Amino acid sequence: MNLKNFFAELRRRNVYKVAIAYAIVAWLLMQVATQVFPFLEIPNWAIRLVIMLIMIGFPIALVIAWAFELTPEGLKRTEDVDVSKSITRKTGRKLDFLIIGVLLAVIAILIFQRVHLKVPTPTSSIPEKSIAELPAKSIAVLPFENFSEDKAFAFFADGVQDEILTDLAKIADLKVISRTSVMQYKNTATRNLPEIAQALKVAHVLEGSVQRSANRVRVSAQLIDARSDTHVWAEKYDRDLADVFAIQSEIAEKIADQLQAKLSPKEKAAMAERPTSDLAAYDLYLRAKELIYVVNPSREKEDYFKAVQLLDQAVARDPAFLLAHCQLAYVHDDIYFSNYDRTETRLALAETSVRAAVRLQPDSGETHLAQAIHFYWGYLNYDRAREELAKAQHALPNNAQIFQFLGLIDRRQGRWDEAIRNGEHALDLDPRNVDVIGDLGDTYFNLRRYGEAIATYNRALALEPRSAWLRTYPAWVGVDADANMAPLRATLNTIEAEGPASAAEVANISFRTALRERDPAAAARALANISSEAYMKEADYRVPHGWYEGLLAKLRQDAPAAHAAFMAARAETEKLVRAQPENAKPLTALALIDAELGDKERAIQEGRTACDMLPPAKDAISGVLLTSSLARIYALAGEKDLALEQLDIVSKIPCGPSYGELRLDPEWDSLRGDPRFEKIVASLAPKDSSPQAR
Repeated sequence: MNLKNFFAELRRRNVYKVAIAYAIVAWLLMQVATQVFPFLEIPNWAIRLVIMLIMIGFPIALVIAWAFELTPEGLKRTEDVDVSKSITRKTGRKLDFLIIGVLLAVIAILIFQRVHLKVPTPTSSIPEKSIAELPAKSIAVLPFENFSEDKAFAFFADGVQDEILTDLAKIADLKVISRTSVMQYKNTATRNLPEIAQALKVAHVLEGSVQRSANRVRVSAQLIDARSDTHVWAEKYDRDLADVFAIQSEIAEKIADQLQAKLSPKEKAAMAERPTSDLAAYDLYLRAKELIYVVNPSREKEDYFKAVQLLDQAVARDPAFLLAHCQLAYVHDDIYFSNYDRTETRLALAETSVRAAVRLQPDSGETHLAQAIHFYWGYLNYDRAREELAKAQHALPNNAQIFQFLGLIDRRQGRWDEAIRNGEHALDLDPRNVDVIGDLGDTYFNLRRYGEAIATYNRALALEPRSAWLRTYPAWVGVDADANMAPLRATLNTIEAEGPASAAEVANISFRTALRERDPAAAARALANISSEAYMKEADYRVPHGWYEGLLAKLRQDAPAAHAAFMAARAETEKLVRAQPENAKPLTALALIDAELGDKERAIQEGRTACDMLPPAKDAISGVLLTSSLARIYALAGEKDLALEQLDIVSKIPCGPSYGELRLDPEWDSLRGDPRFEKIVASLAPKDSSPQAR
């Protein structure tokens, strides 16, 4: 057969049309595999398998088209079919219709993607100017995928990602986004990297995967320039599990090199350090971190104590494990500061862990940070904490927690402008951390900059739109600003109607709102959702359930029930005062209870003692709250002049009472109508349109 006849035979046997039809259908199958498989969390190897089978099938399809022919009797070898009886022309027309139909489907899919799904081009609806302005030496290390057969190793994949992030964060020439913000992209079906980069304000994104089995570990990593959505670097590592720390350091160094970051010898040495030589201790450490930082408010206390157990085991296995000692100090201090176990024993445990860290590596940034938090949470020693944070900042220039704590200390010391600057710096490094956003919002609130506070809280709400507590907060702040309770009541009614869990999350706010509305029925509903103890803003402390029972009975004008409830609350609070003689906050709570019981002299003495222990000059937040509470005690005790004297002081400084508090709280009822009180209230009245309307 000459070449001309060969091509004619290819055409007659519809080989060309089979090739075209196969190519179009193959393209459709590859689109399904690459677009749908990731959404269904089907592993990447399945996509590669589909593509490989399609490639293998192409020559097979051509051979079948050449060697066989479709007839009314079925599939036959071409040589066995009489040419005069061949129906290849009819089959060819069917193939034409198939090709046209599939092409129309392809065109429809492309149009649908472009118009309806708006599949992003490399600039993905992000303004070019915004992308161009992103700092070139900036990166977000996204959570690594866990490809291990044992899905329980997800914590290990998170650990690899976290160590790479931590190593990069030690480089002063880089901007590195903190762990909390990037972890929100874990377990997302698809990632729009340009949009993620824009949200985090970085130019580069690192993705990867980890597969751990027996004593082997396989790590893949790829660096993407999000400004153009292009791959810059990629590498795979398949090594012994004991080499995992070397892999992490190598990846961090490669990334730094790709971003042309300048590394000092000290930074390079810090990146090369192995956190521990004991992989079992490292596993325990990673599990503890997950309990500490993946916060579930309903079980926070339980998780903290579990984390302590895991970290105790980690340092028992490797007494030289610095990061475990620092983390152990942190969680002990948090348990102490959060009043989960505010005892000298707990503080001593934190002290032991801090000393272990100092003994191991006194100049480490992590050691200085642990000392700073210990001075702050353990001893309220803000000056020493600030000194340690300054040292930690040199070694950990991208650690958002350092700037967050600097901002918190600034507030305590009345450095409000610095508090805002440090809060914004922390937010720049950790832009999706609700706690950091909340701290900045609290700073604006304490300054009575309610519009900015509400705008900041709305940023947190955008990240956690289902949070019942966050949904109430803009309206709650609005009440402080203008005393308009209607928006808050509407929000609370909606949340409470959603069910017991949502109602319990906002129970404290619901109860205080009901008191301000003088509504016993609403207060009773809220009280049913308050746990055994709850936060009392006036004392900046958690108080027994009896306190709220007493306030409800008082609202119902049931004096015997109120007295019994307040007495029960007093007995529990007095135990705390005796157990924590250095703590002014439970003493203030006791003073308020005694004021409600009518024990005037004792209440005033306790309130004054608490204020002497923690004056505003020593703590610009709690000190002012305690002074405001002293004014409440005076008002409840009938000492109008003394109450107004204190109110005149605290109304002029940050953290003092708000316009809404003075207008609505029942404790001030005895002062209403007094020109001096009304003047103070008027001085706090909104000067422009309601912040709730902004």
